[in-house]
Parts: sequence; C-alpha cells; structure tokens
Amino acid sequence: MTTFHVGSASDPGRVRSVNEDAKLVDDHLYAVADGMGGHRAGEVASALAVEILRTEATDPTLESLKQGVRLANRAIFEKAGSDVNLHGMGTTLCAIRLVDGPDGEEVAWVNVGDSRVYLFRAGELIQLSADHSLVEDLVRDGQLSPEDAKVHPQRNIITRALGIDIDVEVDGNTVIPVKGDRFLLCSDGLFNEVDENRIAGVLRRLDDPDEAAAELIRLANEHGGRDNITAVVAVVTDDGGAAAAASAALGGTTALTARPEPTTAPPDTGGGEALAGRHSSLPVAPDDFASDTHDLYRDLDRARGGHFTWRVVAFLFALLLVVAAAGGAVGWYARHTYYVGVADQEVTIFKGRPGGVLWFKPTVEQRTGIKVMAVPAGRRPEITKGKDAASIADARRYVVNLKQEIDATSTTTTTRPATTTTAPRPTTTAKPGAVTTKPPGAP
Repeated sequence: MTTFHVGSASDPGRVRSVNEDAKLVDDHLYAVADGMGGHRAGEVASALAVEILRTEATDPTLESLKQGVRLANRAIFEKAGSDVNLHGMGTTLCAIRLVDGPDGEEVAWVNVGDSRVYLFRAGELIQLSADHSLVEDLVRDGQLSPEDAKVHPQRNIITRALGIDIDVEVDGNTVIPVKGDRFLLCSDGLFNEVDENRIAGVLRRLDDPDEAAAELIRLANEHGGRDNITAVVAVVTDDGGAAAAASAALGGTTALTARPEPTTAPPDTGGGEALAGRHSSLPVAPDDFASDTHDLYRDLDRARGGHFTWRVVAFLFALLLVVAAAGGAVGWYARHTYYVGVADQEVTIFKGRPGGVLWFKPTVEQRTGIKVMAVPAGRRPEITKGKDAASIADARRYVVNLKQEIDATSTTTTTRPATTTTAPRPTTTAKPGAVTTKPPGAP
C-alpha cells in the first residue's frame, strides 16, 4: 500500500494581520485553500472549503475528490448569500488524494484558482496544476513571458474560485506514485515570493517534510512575505509496487504518467490543457488485431458474393477521412475564437462566432455582471453585434477595459443614481469564470 510522510506549515506573512489560508492533512487527503473577501470572510471560505472536502471526498476516486470540491463551492456560495458580512467571499483550493487506479493505487489531484500542486521527482519540480489567473491565460496565449508574469501588476487577478457561483469547473488528473516522490501543495504566497529553483532546492536538501515546509515559509517571509503563506509537503515513503507495475505495463517506461479520466467529449480547458511534465501512453494493437480485422472484411466480402471489395472499403475510408477533415476544419473555424456580446441584457463572453457557423453555435464562456444599459452609448453597437477576440484573454482584457471606462464615467456623471450598484460582491462576480481580484496587502 502507498504511504506518505507529511509535513505542513502556514503563516500570515509580514504584511497581513490575518491568515486567510487553510490547510488539510487527513488520512491520504491533503489540501490548501487561499481565502479572499473582506471582514475575515476569506478565512471563513477557506476553512469551510477544507472541512467540506474532508467530509465529502470519502471514496478513493478522482470523481469523489472533484465532487467534494463542487460541494464545497456550493456551501460557500450559499453561506455568502445568507450573510451580508460574507458577501463576495471565495477561496482557491488544491488537493491530492490516494485513489484506486486500473493498475494499482494512484495519486489524484484537483485545483480551482491559483493555489498549486507540484510534484518533485528525480530532482525535477513539475507543476501538475494550471493556474486559473489572468496572467497565466496571457502566458498560455504567448502574449506574456513567464518572467514578466511574475511581476505583472494584474498577477493577483484570478479567473476561477470557489464561492463565485453555484457551480464550478474543477481541474484534475492522476499520477502513478513512485517511492521518493514529493508532492507540494501551496498558496500563491509561496511561489510569488520564492522561485521554483529555490523551491526545488529545499525539497532536494531537506528530507523531513515538516522541516521542508517550515523552510519554504521562512524563505517566503525573507523575500517579502506580502501574502499569507501555506505549504503541505507529502513524501511517498512506499509506492506499494504501483511504480513497478506501471513500468512493466508500459514495457519498462519509468517516466511520469498522468492518466486522464474518461470523458464523453474533449474538455474545454480554456487554453490550459498542456501541463508541464505530463506524459500519456496509449496501448498498441497487437499484430493479431490486424489479422483478425483482415479476416473480418474477407468474411464480409464472401457473404456479399464478392461485391464488398477492398476497393470499396478504401473508397469509403477515404470518403470518411475527407468528411471528417472538412467537419474538423469547420469546427475549428467556428469554435477557435471568442467574442464579447449580449445575453439577457448582460455583457457576456462567448466561445465561437457571432450567430454561429452551421451547426456550431456559440456558447457562454463567462458572464461579466455588466448590464448593457451601463455601457457607454458609443460602445453598445459593437457589443450588440459581437466584438471579436482572438483568445479568452483578449476578451477578458476588453471587458476589464470596458469596466474601467464605465467606472470612470460613473465617477464624473453627477446625475447617475447612487443605487445602480446595489449590494455588490466586493471581490468576485456571481458567474463562473469571472475575474476575481485579491487586493495585495488586504486581509
């Protein structure tokens, strides 16, 4: 059986007086949450997230772990709606859990927001999770370098969090554990202050996970400590033979293996589908498969009195390839773009093209909370028609600029009623994928 030796540490940092982070270390289930919201609401959100995850993610499966996150999201959303002092609260969440896989035990990971899951293996630090943040979208789109992202003025803007809407999309996958692996879960207060080379150096140098977690906290404070800092380090002390079984199944391959969960359709990952260090292996059909297939077509040919020939098969196969290629090209053209338009009198980001192409209709990617009537008159026609954007990041930048223009107009217009922004949620919007800001230095 796979076993872990786990250590953890958390600190408010040198700037904030309240620690809104929360961590969970509980029988093969480990998590970190980074709360946000005024009046200590972030502290409430993060604590609720890890507690719901602990009580609900009870089955050793990736889906159970994801469902625990979704239930935590709903609990936070409902609690924020029932208490005016908690309006706008939210939290990130990342977690790992030992689960059952087809070839033995695996480690499942999940994340929502910009708290991270790392794997340190064979001297290399691999980021398993993908940040749900504005700057990470820009990096994935090639519009911002990783170095520039570290100092970008909008690096504190996240695009997904728990508590923003009643439902949330949860990223997740599994890896086969190997003895000596070190899983690191941490809030952004760590990696925003300490670069990955130094993080890897600590995990390489210190065997004891408690000492490693404490040293990571110390380094983050030494480099400024401008945010709450939390780290959970889980060391695989015994892999239960899972690594050997996986190596044998893959013909001796010992590389990192991430096993995607089965899906009925390719998931929409918003540009974040390629994660560093992820490898996958597909089974190769044995030679008898080709022989059996040949025999099958030969029998069909005989059954049809010779009319079902290999030329017919080749022609039909080629025709199917042409149809598939044409459908794929149309689908790519119809779905490989975004635009800002209107849905239910609200400015909305859509994936697709205005009006759709053939049977490919645009889908709602993000609700912005901006009413069309609040948009300056000069901007309404282009939004009503549909403002094209090359990527989701471009669309979000357009919305941010639009919001700034609306705010600037509202501050200079004396006739606008002060009640047009009734009961705002101060740090988040109430739609999935919305831009969420954690003000630097604010509790």
